[in-house]
Amino acid sequence: MAPVPAVDCVAVMGLGYVGIRIAHEAEVAGLTVRGYDTDRRRIESLRARRSYVDDLGDKEVGEMADLGFLADHDPAILESATVVIICVPTPLHEDGTPDLAMVRAAAETIVPYLRPDMLVSLESTTYPGTTEEIVRPILERSGLVAGRDFSLTYSPERIDPGNRDHGLRNTPKIIGGLTPQCAEHAARVYGKFIDRIVLTRGLREAEMAKLLENTYRNVNIALVNELAISCAAAGIDVWEVVAAASTKPFGFESFRPGPGVGGHCIPVDPRYLSHWARSSGRRLSLVELAADLNDAMPGYLADRIEQVLAELGVPLAKSSVLLLGVTYKADVADTREAPSAAIARALKRRGARLFFHDPHVTTWSVDEVEITRADLRDGVAAVDIVVLAQHHSAYDVDKICARARAVFDPHGKVQAANTFRL
Repeated sequence: MAPVPAVDCVAVMGLGYVGIRIAHEAEVAGLTVRGYDTDRRRIESLRARRSYVDDLGDKEVGEMADLGFLADHDPAILESATVVIICVPTPLHEDGTPDLAMVRAAAETIVPYLRPDMLVSLESTTYPGTTEEIVRPILERSGLVAGRDFSLTYSPERIDPGNRDHGLRNTPKIIGGLTPQCAEHAARVYGKFIDRIVLTRGLREAEMAKLLENTYRNVNIALVNELAISCAAAGIDVWEVVAAASTKPFGFESFRPGPGVGGHCIPVDPRYLSHWARSSGRRLSLVELAADLNDAMPGYLADRIEQVLAELGVPLAKSSVLLLGVTYKADVADTREAPSAAIARALKRRGARLFFHDPHVTTWSVDEVEITRADLRDGVAAVDIVVLAQHHSAYDVDKICARARAVFDPHGKVQAANTFRL
């Protein structure tokens, strides 16, 4: 490969919560940045200097525009790029298998604009082998050879929405290259706007590292969720158990039980890892069991709500339930894979009348059926039970408990007399 060229222009493909943050950091670091997204609403929002993600305000979007950032839904914006960073979604099919359609489409979009000495870096979550076995052959349709004519790397995203302590710049950046020269090329680019670079032996090690990070969390959450169910049956306070165990200064990391897992990583990454293992003739039994346990938590929570209502003399089929907080994480607007949808599904199947409230979400649908949004003050008092599905900081829990007939808190944070837990 020829010597690594000067960084002229970084093009970010996919301007969701990851891509737009990369574009912002690169732009304010002094790089020339272009953005590409097929979602015209995002492009229109950026052109109007408006943000559509939690961690980036209108002020920052305006700052990007002032510095020269351009975004378009026309792939011709890639023409001037010397670096292309792919940040497209990698969801699951309905059967739980990986859906890499958008990764393939992104690679195919790059082909007409690929040229010698370009760097292509994939950031989308995926299983080991994707970059080399799927992305590389598509890019090489251009007639250029990866590792010789252009650089190819995998660098997993590590954005944590709502995290005020660890952002893109101060979170170490993993990079795996098809060749050591590819990795060095990527390190030179990312090093312009990220403080610490961590190089892996190759592409697959970087791809696997991403899956390990979130599968680790999924497995430990499953452990404490399963423990919570057993503790409840035995009359043991699982939150006190976790708090006591957490006093050990070594060898223990605290995980808390809850209604299930949600978001863009924890529910998805273990399924990518399991798929990779099965396609290789192996099986990761612990990983699969943990994913199944966490997926079952919303159903267990519905069981507990039914039990609580029965104790209060209200059949679930004739009850009204208010779900407070339907996003996957506190103080963000992201509802992807949030367990609240599965909770709502389970309660609806048993005949409950559902309402919701969330300070970050104005409309919310489950299986394409819109759930009525309740007024917080009047809604809390009007229903048979309030479920604190997400503890947004905007909620005054004391006032909610004072107005509600009963409160179900699957996170175990509320101590009021009319509050029930897992």
